[in-house]
Amino acid sequence: MDTQKATSKFGARTIDATFWRARIEHEEDAKMKLKERTANNVHTAFVEEAKAHQRLLMFAKQAEKEDLPQIAHLFRAVAAAEGVHSRRHFALLESVADTQTNLDRAFQSETAVNGVHYPKMLKGAEEDGEKAAATVFSQARDVEAVHAKLYKKALDHLIAEEFTEYYVCTVCGYTGERKPPETCPVCNAPKSKFKKVD
Repeated sequence: MDTQKATSKFGARTIDATFWRARIEHEEDAKMKLKERTANNVHTAFVEEAKAHQRLLMFAKQAEKEDLPQIAHLFRAVAAAEGVHSRRHFALLESVADTQTNLDRAFQSETAVNGVHYPKMLKGAEEDGEKAAATVFSQARDVEAVHAKLYKKALDHLIAEEFTEYYVCTVCGYTGERKPPETCPVCNAPKSKFKKVD
């Protein structure tokens, strides 16, 4: 029998690996069978769980600044759980394919966000006189263009086993290759605001 022993605060129990495979297969089948209302609900749940994940990580950083490590730890733990929820909802909506297909989808998505969605949002924010939102949308648009170029480059060199270091601006999200720039070309943040991606 394909089983695994698991122990939790609720005691030892045997988990049947077949059960988990069946659940995964069920989620795979569900992607093709979701009715419109359910698909909309799953999308809403995904968005809310993803927002909760990010919100709680930000709460954890604030708790750390206030020297409350246990509260920060709790926020990170619940954020991890919300991440599980958001990934499960996403799995009902979209599939993850082979890497070349995923790169192409990521490139297409970044191109659409950069060329269509952010310009509309930016225009609306400017018309509403919302300067902070306009700045965020403008910088995100510019960063998405860089992301699209990175994906395109990766697609063009998929076979090459070249490893590149990436650095992300923690202010606007600009992603640089090989080494961080002295200042961010999008938001002018200093080099110290760049974080190396593991």
